Amino acid sequence: MNKSLRVKLSATLLATVLITMVISVLVNNFFLVNYYISGKQQTLVSAYNRINTMYNTFDISDGNSVSSDSDDSVFFQENGADGINNFLDIELSMEQLSQNNNISILLYRIQNQRIINHKTVYDMQVLFSSSGNNSSDNTEVENFSIYKDYVQSEERKDIQTESEKYALQTVFVKRMDTSYIYLIGAMDNGDYIMIRSSVASIQESATISNQFFIYVTICVSCLSFIAMLFISKSFTEKIVSLTKIAQKMSHLDFVEKYKVETEDEIGVLGSSINTLSETLEKTLGELKSANVQLKRELEQKVQIDEMRKEFLSNVSHELKTPIALIQGYAEGLQENINDDEESREFYCDVIMDEAGKMNVLVKKLLDLNQIEFGTEVLNMEHFDIVSTIQNILSNAEILFRQKEAVLKFEVSEPVYVWGDVYLVEESFTNYMSNALNHVDGDRVIEVKVTKEHDKAKISVFNTGTPIPEEDINQIWVKFYKVDKARTREYGGSGVGLSIVKATMERLGQSYGVENRENGVEFWFTLDASNEVPQLPEAIDNK
Repeated sequence: MNKSLRVKLSATLLATVLITMVISVLVNNFFLVNYYISGKQQTLVSAYNRINTMYNTFDISDGNSVSSDSDDSVFFQENGADGINNFLDIELSMEQLSQNNNISILLYRIQNQRIINHKTVYDMQVLFSSSGNNSSDNTEVENFSIYKDYVQSEERKDIQTESEKYALQTVFVKRMDTSYIYLIGAMDNGDYIMIRSSVASIQESATISNQFFIYVTICVSCLSFIAMLFISKSFTEKIVSLTKIAQKMSHLDFVEKYKVETEDEIGVLGSSINTLSETLEKTLGELKSANVQLKRELEQKVQIDEMRKEFLSNVSHELKTPIALIQGYAEGLQENINDDEESREFYCDVIMDEAGKMNVLVKKLLDLNQIEFGTEVLNMEHFDIVSTIQNILSNAEILFRQKEAVLKFEVSEPVYVWGDVYLVEESFTNYMSNALNHVDGDRVIEVKVTKEHDKAKISVFNTGTPIPEEDINQIWVKFYKVDKARTREYGGSGVGLSIVKATMERLGQSYGVENRENGVEFWFTLDASNEVPQLPEAIDNK
């Protein structure tokens, strides 16, 4: 891209130069000759004015004329040293005019004022003659060549002039087979002047000038193209740099910035791109944050929908059996299937037992819902967990006797923790109930409270069958049951461990389960530091 842009810019500038020069060449070809001729006309007029001025200054008149037929000594004798100097000055000036302007000059006086033609061409007195040569003494015919060519020519074309003292004409001279520009005029004292210049020399000069201009055009174009390649580099490098930055921006890479060094349009563009890059980077960051938040909210919404569906399905499943039993035994009572008192009491006991199970299930589901959705306000207290566990175990002593389980709980010194007393008690109760329902083998249940740094670990172990590894991560899910038949037997709902999970996550604590060689141990931790704990923010799932 860099080279391409440089070449395009250089080629454009070169084309501009070439077009300009080609137009100049065409203009020269069509108008340069006429311009030269016009300039030569001005040269002839200027020469005429200078000669006329010299003629008047040195006062060359009929009495003081200098003739090629007369004796120059007469002129010198009559005018003395000044005359000699004047004559030499005029002769030198005439020669300079002739040589410098490439013109031929003839000053003459017509004898007896007769009309002169090619037969009487010698009936005039030549004052000065200069044809561009230093020698004028060859023959008398050569001195009259300017006049003779004019007189003998018939092809003449007048050139417009504003003066009455002279006339300009274009004359084709057959003898020379070429055209001349003639100025024929009268001097102030009545003498005559004839000045001519060759048109062929003008055309030759114009041709040479055009050729030279063409060569110069070619050379200048080549040099211009090379120069433009280097000059355009300083511009294209900045543009290419901006292009690379823009390409990176299109791929969301906003690291590179343009180094602004000038205050021109490119500098302003670079500054604008830097500002745009910073704005886009900031905006995209905000959009990403908003997108993450939106994604999280959508996931939560999907999760909530799935939880609602699962909740309805599980609740329907859990309530289906007790409702069917209540309905069946109620219909039996209504139809008096058994009239004896013992049967009616049995029917009523079943109905009350199933109704009690449904009541417990509904209560646990409501508690779990409040904990998971953060609608229940935590009442954080600093309390002794050892004393709390002792009270729970003391109240459940009859249950241990019914299950024929041996309780082991070593009484230790008080351990103060931070937490919601009600939720912590319910979590421990769920662990204890789970241990009582699954105790087997040696039928031992062991409760421990250990303090490690600023954490207190509460664990409940029961002997019995370990949990299968494929189920160990699923037991915290609502309504999940490893052994559905046994769970149904003791009236488990599959919600207790879910309450523990929701409670610990609400308090920002850890929990878990581990299989031992002869049983299973459930545990959770509580904050045992002396500082008020910072609870995690509840997630609003509404």
